[in-house]
Amino acid sequence: MPSDLFSLTGKVAIVTGSSRGIGRSVAEELARAGARVVISSRKIEACEAVCKELRAEGHDAAAVACHIGRKEELQNLVERTIERHGRIDCVVANAAVNPVFGPLKELSDEAWDKVMATNLRSTFWLANLALPLMADRGGGSFIIMSSIAALLGTRSQGAYAVSKAAEAQLARNLAVEWGPRNIRVNAIAPGVIKTDFARALWENQALVDAILRQSPLGRIGEPRDVGPVAVFLACEASRYITGQLIQVDGGLTMAEPWP
Repeated sequence: MPSDLFSLTGKVAIVTGSSRGIGRSVAEELARAGARVVISSRKIEACEAVCKELRAEGHDAAAVACHIGRKEELQNLVERTIERHGRIDCVVANAAVNPVFGPLKELSDEAWDKVMATNLRSTFWLANLALPLMADRGGGSFIIMSSIAALLGTRSQGAYAVSKAAEAQLARNLAVEWGPRNIRVNAIAPGVIKTDFARALWENQALVDAILRQSPLGRIGEPRDVGPVAVFLACEASRYITGQLIQVDGGLTMAEPWP
């Protein structure tokens, strides 16, 4: 008999930025583990398309459009979820932006503010909206999608890297604050994953070659490499894990950069 530790049957999960890429993989795997998922991104049509496919597999999926940079839309996302399901057990703060590539010295104030507001402040907002409701029902899991960029210096993604490092610290702070209410908060740090979001990275052949040389697993990642990790952090199997940054990078950040 399968262990209930890995089941999310009856649980309700919100996943931001879940119409494609890593967010979609997370939502799909949460649904396959039994969760009722709320698919969210800026365009409702894209959300509905994902929901249609999940429903065809027999899963419970709902779509709510949400621009994470707008607090009122995050509030609506949370409220719509409560109206439909009466509870929230898991939130995956996945949606993010990385609008510029280049050194920090060339970054405009406007670009810096956009990255910090969209990637960091929105996660702070969403946590403060959802965590009290989760606590009132006895606990839950809040998962933040960080990045291995949070762990490394970079010549081309400075603002993004800073925002993701700050999100990893946000996970630790929230874990301390909300642990007494039975809420676990963790972050995931994907490596280079083959998504539209990271296209500028995996279409750079020199970078790909370097990854293939250094990574113990010898490949770049795929969205399906990340989704199951979110399931683990959402379910009872990880009930004693909180405040952690889980690297999903094929070993890239721990390997020696030489043969």
